[in-house]
Amino acid sequence: MLKERLQKGDCLFGPFVNLCHPAVMEVAGLAGFDFAIIDTEHGEISADRAVDMVRAAKLAGLSPVVRVYGNQPELISKALDIGAEAVQIPQVSTRLEAEAALRSAKFSPVGARGANRYVRAAQYSATDKAAYFANANKETAVIVQVEGKAGMENLADIITVPGIDVLFIGPYDLSASLGIPGQVEHPLIMEAMNKTMELARQAGVAIGFFVDDAHSAAKWKKAGVQYISFAADVGLLYEIFKQKVSIFREE
Repeated sequence: MLKERLQKGDCLFGPFVNLCHPAVMEVAGLAGFDFAIIDTEHGEISADRAVDMVRAAKLAGLSPVVRVYGNQPELISKALDIGAEAVQIPQVSTRLEAEAALRSAKFSPVGARGANRYVRAAQYSATDKAAYFANANKETAVIVQVEGKAGMENLADIITVPGIDVLFIGPYDLSASLGIPGQVEHPLIMEAMNKTMELARQAGVAIGFFVDDAHSAAKWKKAGVQYISFAADVGLLYEIFKQKVSIFREE
C-alpha cells in the first residue's frame, strides 16, 4: 500500500497517466514504477473508465492514485470507492480547503465521507463492514496539492492539518503564480521547495514534487522528497517516438 510505504520512509516514483486505457497502468507497473496518477483533472479519463485502470494497476503491482479535478466530496469519495489507494486534490490554498479535503476522504468519526460498503473498495460488500470503514481511514492516503502563491503563503497552516499524508508542490503552477512561468529550476522555486521540506519535516508529512526528467527525480530523491511524480504517459510516449523517428531519418 502506498501509505504504508510512505510511513516507512520509502521514496516512491510514478507518472501521471492521461491516456484512458488500462494497459497503460499495466505497462507502468511492469516497468517498475511504484504508483501512477490517474489524472481526471487534465486527462481524458471519466470515473467509469478509471475503475478499470485501478483494477489494472493492482494486477500489475502498482499503487493507483486518482487526481480529482476539484476539492469536492463527491469526486473524492468516488475516487476512493473505486479502489484508489490515494486521492490527490489540486489547488489547495488554505487550511480550510485542506480540512475540507480530509473530511471528504475519511469516514466518521474522522471525517464525513459517505458510508457505502457496496463498492469496489469494500469488495462489493464482501469485506466485513466494521473492518472496511476502520481500515479505509487508516489505509487511504490523502495528497494535497499546493500550487499557487496563496497556498505557499498559507503553507505553515496547511501542513499541520491532521491526516495529510503528502504535500504535493506543483512547480509549473507555482512558477506561474510567482511571475516566472515555466522556470521550474528558478531560485525562487528552489527557495519555496526548501522552505516546504523544512516545514514538512517538522510536521511529519511527506513531500511530493513533479519532475520532467529522471535526473531531476534522482536529485529530489537525494534531497528527501518521498513522492516523485515523473512526467506523463503521453509525454514519455512522444519522446520515445520522436527519438526513434530521428534515428530513422538520420540513417
